[in-house]
Amino acid sequence: MTDHNIKGKTVLIAGGAKNLGGLIARDLAAQGAKAIAVHYNTSATKPAADETVAAIKAAGANAFAFQADLTTAGATEQLFTDAKAALGGIDIAINTVGKVLKKPMVEISESEYDEMTAVNSKSAFFFLKEAGKHVSDNGKICTLVTSLLGAYTPFYAAYAGTKAPVEHFTRAASKEFGERGISVTAIGPGPMDTPFFYPAEGADAVAYHKTAAALSNFSKTGLTDIEDIVPFIRFLVSEGWWMTGQTILVNGGYTTK
Repeated sequence: MTDHNIKGKTVLIAGGAKNLGGLIARDLAAQGAKAIAVHYNTSATKPAADETVAAIKAAGANAFAFQADLTTAGATEQLFTDAKAALGGIDIAINTVGKVLKKPMVEISESEYDEMTAVNSKSAFFFLKEAGKHVSDNGKICTLVTSLLGAYTPFYAAYAGTKAPVEHFTRAASKEFGERGISVTAIGPGPMDTPFFYPAEGADAVAYHKTAAALSNFSKTGLTDIEDIVPFIRFLVSEGWWMTGQTILVNGGYTTK
């Protein structure tokens, strides 16, 4: 029988230094992961990555930090090569990388569009590609998208629009990698209470988002808390392996499909 526990597994987390990625790393270490590779984007995030690595080690797992700009295929390939060598293999690959832009379409420049595409679509595609090459048989792959994929709203065309392709990437990858027992999923959180959320939103929008979910009154912030997402990630990369090819919106009733 195939082992779908987290205990003893090796994990690569893109964007794993802080916020949701950092909490996922700490949680999987607490669940018994053997070793975790923590990716971070720039030198500004290195202190957070080092802190997360220290927390993982304190939980009894081994840990490594890797810096890479995943908007290039070469850097993504190198990350997987280096992480696999350090970990001794990759059983679970999780991609939390993303960038938010809230702006009317008529004001979005070509350079802004290109950056959003590179961060949200291109990096996700090549992460899945390399995961398909390097994740072990019966492994797990999960990508973070956004609950705006189920929304009918203005101003997020460049954000939700460049996350939308990941839904199909996930379906395709699940079919292509399924013969090796690999499950591939995507999770779309609602607006999350992290430093990435507030700069993109005005005060009125923040107030709206804090009341928009059906379960807002039962959240400590009214928003999706990162602690609300971690159990779903944990489930999908372990006992929840039978769910594959799916994009799941986890948002307390903020949007649905």
